[in-house]
Amino acid sequence: MNEGPQKFLPTRQSLLSRLKSWDDGESWREFFETYWRLIYGAATRSGLNDAEAQDVVQDTIISVAKRIEKFKYDPAVDSFKGWLLYLTRKRIALQYRRRERDRGGPEHRPGLELTEDIQDLADPAGTDLESSWDEEWKRNLWEAAIAKAKLQASPKQFQIFDCYVVKEQPPRDVARTLGVTVAQVYLAKHRISALVKAELERLTKNTV
Repeated sequence: MNEGPQKFLPTRQSLLSRLKSWDDGESWREFFETYWRLIYGAATRSGLNDAEAQDVVQDTIISVAKRIEKFKYDPAVDSFKGWLLYLTRKRIALQYRRRERDRGGPEHRPGLELTEDIQDLADPAGTDLESSWDEEWKRNLWEAAIAKAKLQASPKQFQIFDCYVVKEQPPRDVARTLGVTVAQVYLAKHRISALVKAELERLTKNTV
């Protein structure tokens, strides 16, 4: 595949700036649509079930909303990618604490409430989550860019692109299956790839 997640640039600063406005619903929707799968995948890889992982997604997004005002863009000091990983890991840890409490474990003590201060929570995922985060980050944004490009393309052209580029089927097989010429396969790849590239650049313009 010539176009792929390895082509990524990091998250753009402009989106992060707009997220600091609680009234910017469109930016928050874009943020959720772009990153929820990444957070969900990290939670399930850490051993949480579907319902618990969905809670982690919700809690992490809320945590971002609460803390985004204090996040300052300085690539020499920190990155948004690393910050989001930190928040995700801590919410995963909090979910494990909730699980233990619900099962009557050590956390189930009279008068003890689950803390919202995530600073000192242990990380059950350890280094395994961190080692996979970069690759999943790239893959997640690649898929988000493809989803956005799909909305701008004709169904037929996107079907060709999906078979040829995403599923990596030979162009002649794609042409025969979909009833088009090989030239049309190459043309669809060129057009949709340009849309995907534009979306990637729009999503990931500046290093953060």
